[in-house]
Amino acid sequence: MSRVIAAALEAAGSAARAARVLVRPVSSLAELATLDRMLAGIWQEDATGRLLTTELLRALAKSGNYVAGAFDGGTLVGAAVAFFAAPGERELHSHIAGVTAGAAGRSVGFALKQHQRAWALQRGITTVSWTFDPLVARNAYFNLTKLGALPTEYLPNFYGPMHDRINGDDDSDRLLVRWDLAAPAVVAAGAGRARRCVRPPTAALALRRSPAGGPVPGPHRGQTVAVAVPEDIEALRRGAPGAAKDWRVAVRDTLSVLLADGLRFAGFDRDGWYVLTRGTEEYGR
Repeated sequence: MSRVIAAALEAAGSAARAARVLVRPVSSLAELATLDRMLAGIWQEDATGRLLTTELLRALAKSGNYVAGAFDGGTLVGAAVAFFAAPGERELHSHIAGVTAGAAGRSVGFALKQHQRAWALQRGITTVSWTFDPLVARNAYFNLTKLGALPTEYLPNFYGPMHDRINGDDDSDRLLVRWDLAAPAVVAAGAGRARRCVRPPTAALALRRSPAGGPVPGPHRGQTVAVAVPEDIEALRRGAPGAAKDWRVAVRDTLSVLLADGLRFAGFDRDGWYVLTRGTEEYGR
């Protein structure tokens, strides 16, 4: 494990340098308040509001949980907050992570997650879990490909109504992912050698996109099954909320059936497909 920790620390440092940020824990009241306002600015219309509250962040940091920020000089440009799971599970649950619009495209989110991974490993934690919206293609690619995490459970309307700038009035369905911090694929991804998933041409298309961009159900049977997501769900929520809801229901129904039938996630194709398999095959390059 000492080699894994050393490699994780090296990966975290490399990722931070590439993103041109310093990632470190945050614990002072002033910085915690800034962190909360930054996250509120990402999720809420009122950028001066509060999201988690300084009080909760202070309690989490003081009790040894993960509260960290990514700094560009003296400016906070990203943050992540996580707390420990039940005793004995050796797991950290990452509740929220966000990067400001001004720092987009610099892989600040990747630097935050690599710091979180090294921090957890140093404390004997072997798994980090979190949830994400399965309809957001860029997040699916980041989580499954760039990080090497894998979904384990579909959670319908997990948070209930959120009514924020990102989720709107859509149901808050989520995929629960687990990040095995010492797995070879995760170690390789941290070192910049992520294995990309490619949808096999023989995969059954359980859900595909129509020429107009809507969801079209298909066959669920086959050794390998592919499930499409919309190209830009956030644009659909703004411009065609009915179509966004159609996608929510279609992806929920399809993935729920496939997981109940014993399939597991093999990865996410950059073209916008979840790839699931009934066996142990891996599809990548």
